[in-house]
Amino acid sequence: MRPSAIDIESFIAPHLRQMQPYTPIVPFEVLSKQLGRDASEIVKLDANENPYGPSPQALEAIARCNTLHIYPDPDQSALREAIAGYLGLPAAHILCGAGADEIIDIVGRAFIQPGDAVIDLPPTFGMYRFESDIVNASYVPVARRPDFSIDIDAVCAAILKPQAHGRPPKLVFVANPNNPDGSPVGDDDMRRLLDLPALVVLDEAYIDFSNQPSRAHWVRNYDNLVVLRTFSKLAGLAGLRVGYGVFPLKIIQHLWKIKQPYTPNVAAGVAAIAALADPSYLRETVQRIVAERERLGRFLQELGWLRVYPSQTNFLLCRIDAAQAPGRLRAADAPPGRQLKLALQQRGILVRYFDKDGLRDCVRISIGKPEHTDALMSALRDIGAS
Repeated sequence: MRPSAIDIESFIAPHLRQMQPYTPIVPFEVLSKQLGRDASEIVKLDANENPYGPSPQALEAIARCNTLHIYPDPDQSALREAIAGYLGLPAAHILCGAGADEIIDIVGRAFIQPGDAVIDLPPTFGMYRFESDIVNASYVPVARRPDFSIDIDAVCAAILKPQAHGRPPKLVFVANPNNPDGSPVGDDDMRRLLDLPALVVLDEAYIDFSNQPSRAHWVRNYDNLVVLRTFSKLAGLAGLRVGYGVFPLKIIQHLWKIKQPYTPNVAAGVAAIAALADPSYLRETVQRIVAERERLGRFLQELGWLRVYPSQTNFLLCRIDAAQAPGRLRAADAPPGRQLKLALQQRGILVRYFDKDGLRDCVRISIGKPEHTDALMSALRDIGAS
C-alpha cells in the first residue's frame, strides 16, 4: 500500500473521533459458535424480541410481494394510512423509517446544532445518548431515582436553570415504559414535562405490553410532543427494521425534508401493513407474553436472591441481592450481574447485562415462550444450588 502524506483521519469531525460506539448485543450466530452449541439449543432472552415472530399474514404478504425490485414509495402512503387507521389519527401526523432508531436520528438532526443540549434520563435506552453524540449535542443526564422513576423537579431545573451546560436543552428523551426496568410514566409527570420549553420525545416501543394507552393522540394538543413507535416488539418484525413517529404538523413538514426517501424497505412495509390487518394475532401474542412475564416474575421473586422490578414491558430487570446470592455470584473479580450473565450463558441461555452505573448488579431478561421460561428457571435453580 502506498503511504499517504495526508492524515486522512484528521478530516473526520473531531467529536466523532472522540465518540464511543454504541454497544449492541453480541450477534446470535457468533455466540452460537463461541458456546459450541447449535442455534436451536440456545434460549435467546437478551434483546426483547417477540418470541412468537410475525403474523402468518405478514409472512404471506412478503412471499406474495412482486415489487421487491422496485424502490419503495417515498411517501409511505399505504403504510401511513394503515398506521393511521390503527391509531385513529390522520396520516399527515405519521412519518415511517427503518426502525424507530431512524426516527430518533431524524429528530436529532432536525433540532440539534453542535453544542445544543439534550436531556437524557438514565438508566434508559442507550440510543438517546448515542444520537446526542452523533449530532455533537451537549449531553445532560438527569438520573432517575433508585426506583427508576423520573425526577421531574430535576428535569425542570435542568431546563429552566441551565447554568452548568449553557444553552437551555432543546430535547428531552423519555422511554415509556422505560428500558431497562419497565416502569411507566404517569399522566401528571408527562404534563409537567410538556409544560417545559423543550421538545419531549416519548418512546413507546413497549407500550403495547403496558396497561397504559398510547399517548400518540396527544400530538394534536401539544406542539412539543413526538411519539415514537415500532413494529419490532408488538409485531415481531425486529429483523425488518420498521418504525414510525407521530408528530405535530408544525414539526413533521420539516422532517420530510431530511428523511432518506426509501425507508422502510418494501418487504418491511408490506409486512407491517399485513401485521396491522391481523389484530387478533397481535392481541394473542401480547396476552401470552404478559402472562409469561407474570409467571417468570413470581418465580424470580421466590428465589430469594433476586429483586424483580415491576414491569409493563416484555422484559424483567432483576437486581442481585449480594447478601443472599449464591457464592459464585459474589466473586470479587467481576460484578454480580456479569457473573450471572456468564453463568447462564454457559448453560445456553442469553440475558442482557449492562456495564453501567446502577446496573452492574442487574440482568435484564426478555420474556420468551413457556419452554424458554422453563429452561431459565431450571438454570437458575442449578446456579442457586451451586
